[in-house]
Amino acid sequence: MSRSPVRGALRLLEEAGIVQPSERGGFVIAKPDGALPAALEAPSFDDDEQIYLQIADDRLNGRLPERITENEMLRRYDLTRARLARILRRITNEGWIERLPGHGWAFLPVLTSLQAYEDSYRFRLLIEPAAILEPRFTLNRPALERCREQQQWLVDGGIWEVSDAKLFELNSGMHEAIIECCQNSFFIDALRRIDRVRRLIDYRQMLDRDSAVGRCREHVHLLDLLLADKRVEASEFMRQHLTELSTLKTAARDKRQEQATADLRGKRAAAE
Repeated sequence: MSRSPVRGALRLLEEAGIVQPSERGGFVIAKPDGALPAALEAPSFDDDEQIYLQIADDRLNGRLPERITENEMLRRYDLTRARLARILRRITNEGWIERLPGHGWAFLPVLTSLQAYEDSYRFRLLIEPAAILEPRFTLNRPALERCREQQQWLVDGGIWEVSDAKLFELNSGMHEAIIECCQNSFFIDALRRIDRVRRLIDYRQMLDRDSAVGRCREHVHLLDLLLADKRVEASEFMRQHLTELSTLKTAARDKRQEQATADLRGKRAAAE
C-alpha cells in the first residue's frame, strides 16, 4: 500500500496511546507489556451505534453532502479519531461510503425516495421467487441451515436483543443466501445491489418487533420448504412473504407520516 494509509493508521494508534514517536524516528510501542489503554479495553459500542445511526439519518435526509472530510465529521459529531475510524470502517464495509484520496470521503448512492424503496420490493417480487425455480438451483444446505438457526434464535427472543442494523444483516443475509443457490450471477448481483442501497431507508422502515417476529417465523417456514426440496411451494411462499412485507412497511410509513403531520399541526396550534 502507499504511505498515506500507513501514516493515517499510525496517527490513530498514537492518539489511542498504543504507539508513540521514537527519538530515532518512526514509532515504538507505547506499552511494551501489552496493556491497552482503558478506552480501548471497553469501547462504547452503544454510543458508536447512536452516532452510526445519526450519520445514516443525516445522509438519508440530505443533511450531509455527498463529499465530506474527516475533520468535518469530527467536529459535527464530536468524536475522537479512533471512534470515527471505527464507525467509518463499518460504513465502508456496508458499502455506502468510500475513501477519497487524502482525508475526504464520498457517500455512495442509496435509496432516499420512499417510492424508490417501494419499487425495490416490486423488483424483488420478480427475481426472488423466480430464482428459486432456476434450472441450476442447487441447495447450499450448510448455509441455509445456519440461516435457519439464526432466524429461530430471533423468534425465540433474540429479536429483542439485536439492533436494527443487526436485524437487517440477518434478514437480508438470509435472502442473499437463498438467491445464491440459483447460481445465476445476474439474480445474485441484483439483490446484493438492492440490499446495499436500501440499507439506510430500511433502518427507518423497520417494523415494530412484534410484527418482525412474525416475519422471522415466515423465514423459518420458507427455509424449511427449501431444505425439504419443495421449491415450487417455496417460490410461491417467497412471493407471498415479500408482498405482505411490502404492504406492512408501506402502512408503517403512512402511519409515521400521519403522526408527523399531526405533530406539526399541534406545534402550529400551540404557536397561535
